[in-house]
Amino acid sequence: MSKTFNQPLGGNEMPRFGGPSTMMRLPTADSCDGLDACFIGIPMDIGASNRPGTRFGPRQIRAESAMIRPYNMATGAAPFDCIQVADIGDVAINTFNLKASVDIITARYAEIFATGCIPLTLGGDHTIAWPILKAASGHHGPVALIHVDAHADINDDMFGEKIAHGTPFRRAHEAGALINDKVFQIGLRGSGYSADDFNWSRDQGFTVVPAEHCWQRSLTPLMDVVRERIGDAPVYLTFDIDSLDPGIAPGTGTQEMGGLTSIQALEIVRGCAGLNLIGCDLVEVSPPYDPSGTTALLASNLLYEMLCVLPKVDSHRRENAPNDPLHERIF
Repeated sequence: MSKTFNQPLGGNEMPRFGGPSTMMRLPTADSCDGLDACFIGIPMDIGASNRPGTRFGPRQIRAESAMIRPYNMATGAAPFDCIQVADIGDVAINTFNLKASVDIITARYAEIFATGCIPLTLGGDHTIAWPILKAASGHHGPVALIHVDAHADINDDMFGEKIAHGTPFRRAHEAGALINDKVFQIGLRGSGYSADDFNWSRDQGFTVVPAEHCWQRSLTPLMDVVRERIGDAPVYLTFDIDSLDPGIAPGTGTQEMGGLTSIQALEIVRGCAGLNLIGCDLVEVSPPYDPSGTTALLASNLLYEMLCVLPKVDSHRRENAPNDPLHERIF
């Protein structure tokens, strides 16, 4: 007997502006039982140091995801043909207490990882990566990390506080949650407080790829190296939308000029195919700073692309149509 998989609500069944306000208008679920992957929101911005608004990120990302169709025409990925996916709602953080919220997130994700479900998280400020990695390492052991961001987020403290959106990877390192020589930080840039701001990462064995090294280049070769070095280790992908240039994604709290392009973002995420991904997130979308919804639209598509490179989906790719003769002559 064939299994029936959840399907997004199609645009020919219900207009895009109608239907459920879930990721891709998928069915909801109260738990992860029976799910291979889930979309989950963390509507939080109490760890942000500059512009707020990421508490509204999950809702806007879901709204913009209504345009996404089930088949990935570029890669042949067909996630809804082979895995069970649902939107399990939002984590009920304590919006008046950041430390309590970290504990709430850790406990929720420990439950998710225990079921074998792979969480795809809609942020939320980048503080959330710390409790997620804490829960992930509690289940899988230390994990590899692909961190796409304008900022290293390895501060020891911010305003005297150890937990904030600029500290998660320092905390994860201290907790032994990371495989240091399998950590990649891609897209770092901007001004700093000292010439050594990115060197703490290098001193721990992380690989730092500044944005300047990415300019005017395809990042496909970089991802070939990333896959080779990570191998079959469990790996977590965390993607800060401010890694993209603010001309492309203005709806975020700490903008830095000279960022990645949306095409490079696709190359990074699609380049994760073949890795043992155990979870992904997309963070720092602040809708009030982009009323057009473009930043949230980019975020929703990147989350879909993350779904498309999960291990079970990657092994179930559909055959793409062969190139026609004109295409062969041009390319």
